[in-house]
Amino acid sequence: MYQLETPIYFYLLLAIPLVVLLFLFVVIWKKRTQKKFADASLLKRLSPSLSIFKSVIKVLVLCLAIACMSFALVNPKIGTKLETVKREGVDVVFALDVSKSMLSEDIAPNRIEKSKQIISQIINSLAGDRIGIIGYAGSAFPQVPITTDFSSAKLFLSGMNTSMVSSQGTAINETIRMAETYYNDEEQTNRVLFIVSDGEDHEGSFRDAAAEANEKGIRIFTIGVGTLQGGPIPIKRNGILQSYKRDSNGEQVITRLGQETLMDIAEIADGAYIDGSNTKEVVDKVKAVLNGMDKKEFESKQFTDFKDQFQWFLAGALFLLIVDVLLLEKKTNWVKKLNLFNEKHA
Repeated sequence: MYQLETPIYFYLLLAIPLVVLLFLFVVIWKKRTQKKFADASLLKRLSPSLSIFKSVIKVLVLCLAIACMSFALVNPKIGTKLETVKREGVDVVFALDVSKSMLSEDIAPNRIEKSKQIISQIINSLAGDRIGIIGYAGSAFPQVPITTDFSSAKLFLSGMNTSMVSSQGTAINETIRMAETYYNDEEQTNRVLFIVSDGEDHEGSFRDAAAEANEKGIRIFTIGVGTLQGGPIPIKRNGILQSYKRDSNGEQVITRLGQETLMDIAEIADGAYIDGSNTKEVVDKVKAVLNGMDKKEFESKQFTDFKDQFQWFLAGALFLLIVDVLLLEKKTNWVKKLNLFNEKHA
């Protein structure tokens, strides 16, 4: 198992294509400039030891050095010991609405990004709990099974988007029934489902599904993301706004927060409705809910004693930089003597 301490430094790898482009530009510029003074055969006589191959090697070594420096700054850590750890917590499942209405920007930056931010912050505040994630629109799908690996869960969460389900709508009843399968520990008395949605266009008899979940000891809390005034649904291509979604009559579609629906679901399942407009307030309310529940002790295996590995990459970067400095752009004498390409010398 490994961890990346500061993955933001991976952006340094973008310097590699820039170095390659700069090298190609310099090579082309040199060729064009040299042609103004003499033809190719005369230039070869004037600079017989110049090696384009050596220049390519120098650039390659420099690029590898940059890559090593990037990894050194990221500082990967490797877990050296696998231990069985006893934890106390609650089984928490998040159901994230990924329907197209979640693209509305009536709440910054848009509803789905705000929802992912809320779930991520809640996960950061958890301690010994186990979590799972479900995505849903016209149908529900499991995204992360019940787990204690918060890092992996957040990684999968970040990749969720409105293109994951082709069928539109909001199949909340199917989502609730799928959540029931996540609670695989019969001894776990406290089971919580957080539905993060704009509450619009919910299909099916969600009241029956919510009541059925409540009978199985699952409390449902709903987090409403969006505004009552609502907003249009943007249609973008490569991040650029093309138009807004319109209905069959050509009228612009305005999507609004279905607060009453979300309140009904929470009330039926012995939960509560939480306004999702302020992330910090949502996290505080969720923490208060979970802290008021009895915790169950369970065992989980996890890697401990993570050790830094940056020194290997730093040493590699320094070695490559020294090689780059010592490597000259002239042909090596012993290679010239081999005459691998049967060149005729004047």
